[in-house]
Parts: sequence; C-alpha cells; structure tokens
Amino acid sequence: MAPKLKDTGRQRAREGSPWTGLWVVVAKEMADHLTSVRMRILEVLIVLTAAGTVYAAIRNLQETVGQDPFLLMKLFTTAQEPLPAFVGFLGFLIPLIAIALAFDSVNGEFSRRTISRILAQPIYRDALLMGKFLAGLFTLALVLTAIWLLIIGAGIVGMGVPPSGEEVARSLWFLLASVFYGGIWLALAMVFSIVFRQPATAALASIAVWLFFIVFWEILVGMVAPILRPVQFNTAEEILAQAQLELALTRLSPNTLYSEVMLALLQPTVRSVGLVLPIQLHGAILGTPLPLHQSLLLIWPQFTGLIAATILLFALGYVLFQRREIRA
Repeated sequence: MAPKLKDTGRQRAREGSPWTGLWVVVAKEMADHLTSVRMRILEVLIVLTAAGTVYAAIRNLQETVGQDPFLLMKLFTTAQEPLPAFVGFLGFLIPLIAIALAFDSVNGEFSRRTISRILAQPIYRDALLMGKFLAGLFTLALVLTAIWLLIIGAGIVGMGVPPSGEEVARSLWFLLASVFYGGIWLALAMVFSIVFRQPATAALASIAVWLFFIVFWEILVGMVAPILRPVQFNTAEEILAQAQLELALTRLSPNTLYSEVMLALLQPTVRSVGLVLPIQLHGAILGTPLPLHQSLLLIWPQFTGLIAATILLFALGYVLFQRREIRA
C-alpha cells in the first residue's frame, strides 16, 4: 500500500498548481549562481569598479560638501580621468551579469541530460522556467543592492555627510530601474538558451544583440529616420516630425530607456529627456531641482517600457519552452 500512496501523492502534486516546486527551483538556482566561479569573477570586477569610481568621485566632491544638496547622486555621475562615472560602468556591467546568469539556464540542462529527470519530479515546465528566471533576477537584484550599499557607505565615510531622504528615495528608484534593465537581458539570454542547444551560441547571440543596440542602433536610426520622414521644404514642422520619429525609434533600445531613467533620477535639475521646448526651460536656468514625484512622472513611460520589455521577452521564452519537445 505504501507505493500506491506515494504515487497518489505525486499524482496529486501534478494535478495541483502549475507552480508546484517553484521556490525549490529558485532556491537551488540561486545557490548555484552565488557559488559559481563566474559569479565570483563578476563580483570581484564589480567591487573593484565601484571602489575605483567612487573613490575618484569622493576626491572631486570633498570640496563641495555642504554646498550641493544631492551629493549622493554625484557619487554615481561624477567622473575623473581616466575613469568614467559609475553609471557609465553600469551600462556595461548589468547586461554582462544578466547574460552570464542565463545564457545556459535551459540548454545547460539539455546538454547535461538532466531536463527529463527534473520534469519527472512533481515540477511543471511553468515552475521550472519561472524559477530559473526569478533566481537570476533575485541574484542580479542582490548584487546590485550590494553595490548600492557599498556606494552609500563609502560616500558617508568619505564625505562625512549622511544622505537626505530624497537622495535615498531617488537612489532606490534607480536601483529598481537597474534591476528591470538587467531583467531585459536576463530574459533575452534565456530566450536564446531555449532556442539554441549550445550554451556558447546562446551567449554569443545575446552579446551580439547587446552590442547591436549599443553600437549600431543609433547609426541605423539616423539613416532610417530621414527616409521615413524626409525634410522637403525645410519647415519647422518637418524638422520637428523627423526629430520626434528619430527619438521614438531610439527609444526602442533598452539602453536608451535606461539612460533616460538614470538621467532624470540622478540629476534632479533635468526637466526633459526628449526634445526641449522653451516652456520646459522655466526654472532650469537657476538649476532648480525637480521634486522626486515630478522626476518620476518625467520618466514613467521609460520605466514602464523597461518592465514591459522584461515581461514580453519572458513570455516569448515561455511559449518557446512550452512548445519544445523533451525526450527522456
């Protein structure tokens, strides 16, 4: 009777929620991520990068302590030759971390021939794929939170000035945007991990897409916009229409969306992330900063775009994984 009861329990688990075993997968994948050699290498790279850029920023900002109400924001945006600002490093580091976490998440199970054994347990495909994605996203969030705390701690120790409440709130929103920006590349790498059987091919495809948006997308947009909206009579309406089309096409890149979010959150005096109209210059000449809620309203479409792109790419991977044949 014992074997029958055991089989019945497993059958009920299979007939239950499709998310059965989700958190088991999340815990196991996070443990693998945090103890892997690739994560150790990335952690050392990130710590060295953060320490170097923040140290250079603190040396520049020590003379303005007490004069600038947003010193914490300057820690992210201040650069000193030969090092760029830390946000410049983040634009490169976050996609690399996300791709490294997910490029072999699915095809690695196929190459190790463990996928059929996992799905033979009371774990659905839904829970397996969602668990791998959440584990990668939580790991990325943990790494970025550690960087965030490192920068704030270094700023307090180096300048001796605690951050204000608005500075902390702005940096928290910036941290959240960074997580979803990484979620886009995490979901993209997972899609390629489902499509391609070799992890190396999936990694190269993910990096190729990332480089395309960094290097070639703006060049392509600059070539396409004059073709779609040509300026024939050199009127203001035609010039404005072409500029708006070019801006809209540029914002199809996640790098552009993330850059505009960073610009509005970390530089409170920014009053526009697109075409600047004369009415938007009111108050900007004196450097009047916007309150946090106004900055959030300014970049809310970009922030929503980052979240939507993450969800759409994961949905694409979900459909592809559900249709993929798995043999024992």
